[in-house]
Amino acid sequence: MSDTFAFYNVTEENMTLQDVISRLKSFIQKDPRSVYVLSIGTDSHVHQKETKFITAIHLHRVGKGAWGCLKNYVLPRPINSVHEKISTETALSQELAYSFITLYLGGLTDILIPFSDEGADLTFEIHLDIGRKGVTKDLIQEMTGRITAMGVEARIKPDSYTAFSYANRYTK
Repeated sequence: MSDTFAFYNVTEENMTLQDVISRLKSFIQKDPRSVYVLSIGTDSHVHQKETKFITAIHLHRVGKGAWGCLKNYVLPRPINSVHEKISTETALSQELAYSFITLYLGGLTDILIPFSDEGADLTFEIHLDIGRKGVTKDLIQEMTGRITAMGVEARIKPDSYTAFSYANRYTK
């Protein structure tokens, strides 16, 4: 799935994953002494005949801006189960995160290593659209467990902005 869907943002369309990695590297290289949080999160919206998923990649240069992009996935049926919906969101984020972990994260951190004594750092997180309030609270342990089993930090609401804020804007 990773390369069969194009990434986009407000200024670019049809970016491959390689294009995205190039943009992330360029963003980091502009200020390699900063602290960065790279997060992946997915949100979805159930429509009458389909469920639309948006997976977001968000690179936050803490206190100094961000760069992000999105990827669409449409399931050609409505999902009525909250568990299935959240589980699919989590799986889509995990799939993209796996590509980062195995192929790209090392190259991003390599840019920052020479500046680590000056405060440079990169944290990698998966943001889940679940929280301690509402119907998703019963899914926290299962979904965060799936993420932490990958060795990745899992964030839930209100700290999971990549899923519930950035990706959410584009699901409607």
